[in-house]
Amino acid sequence: VDIKSMTSYLYWLYCQYELITCSYLMEPWEKVLFYTVNVATLVTLAYAAYLFVPARISGAFCFVLHLLGNQPENTVSIMK
Repeated sequence: VDIKSMTSYLYWLYCQYELITCSYLMEPWEKVLFYTVNVATLVTLAYAAYLFVPARISGAFCFVLHLLGNQPENTVSIMK
């Protein structure tokens, strides 16, 4: 992997991001505020996905197993 081409590609992606969001028209303090809000939103979404997606997948998996007839034992039947 060529480092120079990688950095130029990342710079190109950054320029594309600025063009799409029109942030190249902003003043420096506006860019900082805009990027801070964007990063905070992405971090919050990643954290929420980390917390809630595995529980939802586990619940869906248990539901599918229940539909297929593989019912988990409850505590009362284990104690008898």
